[in-house]
Amino acid sequence: MELFDTHTHLYLPEFEADRDAVMSRAIEARVSRMIFPNVDLSTVAPMKELHGKYPRNTFMAIGLHPTEIGETWRENLAVIRHELDSSSDYVSVGEIGIDLYWDKTYEREQMLAFSEQVSWAVDRDIPVIIHCRDGLDQVLEVLKGFNGRVKGVFHSFGGSESDVDRIRDTGDFYFGINGIVTFKNSSLRATLPHIGIERIVLETDSPYLAPVPFRGKRNESAYVSNVAATVAGVFDIDLERIGAITSSNAEKLFLKME
Repeated sequence: MELFDTHTHLYLPEFEADRDAVMSRAIEARVSRMIFPNVDLSTVAPMKELHGKYPRNTFMAIGLHPTEIGETWRENLAVIRHELDSSSDYVSVGEIGIDLYWDKTYEREQMLAFSEQVSWAVDRDIPVIIHCRDGLDQVLEVLKGFNGRVKGVFHSFGGSESDVDRIRDTGDFYFGINGIVTFKNSSLRATLPHIGIERIVLETDSPYLAPVPFRGKRNESAYVSNVAATVAGVFDIDLERIGAITSSNAEKLFLKME
């Protein structure tokens, strides 16, 4: 069984002491491919460095995270745009989106930055990785402006069947399922059949959102197997098949492989 972790931040400082060991554990757990989404200007260099060490196992996405949108967002976005233009190594624009959970001060700026970054992806025919927290209405408002031309993944999805339908109405989207689905009181397991296995990709969001039985600890890409096992139980499909289907979904979206 080969697994594809479509969202992991193994380049962050949380892994500074044992990064290579974490990568080795992932590969040994048959998590053979991982996508690194960028966060801000400071994470570009460490992300590229880690990808350079493991080019056969990793891919990169470039974008400016919504929580990093502040007074200098236009200048920062210009740097990210230059990085995207200067390299063919990026398989996606991300992670980008709207996050109004902590602070609504820059809601308008988040929407403008999100729209601009979506346009980069549409122009290049590559997918977006969308971070959406307490901002689905705003995200969908932006996406509707692109008239169904956007493709990508709603990362760390934890919404309802209604949310799934609203998202599908705006573009060609997959849903990133991570450790949330393993949590005891999560309603996400009930939503998975409505999404359908053909629209699910697996992720960890390491170092965050570790699945049961590691909840509360630092997450790592090897643990995507725990997410896969829960998804397999929901669909009553064996683990090998879940790995094959979700990896194929990720290949179609990010690597343009049929």
